[in-house]
Amino acid sequence: MKNIQVLGSGCAKCIKTAEIISETAQALSINVNVIKETNPEVIMGYGVMSTPAVVIDEKLIHSGSIPQASQVKEWLVRE
Repeated sequence: MKNIQVLGSGCAKCIKTAEIISETAQALSINVNVIKETNPEVIMGYGVMSTPAVVIDEKLIHSGSIPQASQVKEWLVRE
């Protein structure tokens, strides 16, 4: 199971990002644990300056925009 954090203030873009990740994972039958992280200290700990940001298994992989479903698919199928 992949642990995925969506970093951000809880704004509409952050919520949409979490939805896209969950929906894409479900369509691919991949188990994920999606957590919405709003703590500014945690967010800054990853060096994120623009949200929403996505962290998969403790590695920052995206920030600053809502990812496309095709991007999310690529992230999820990587080992």
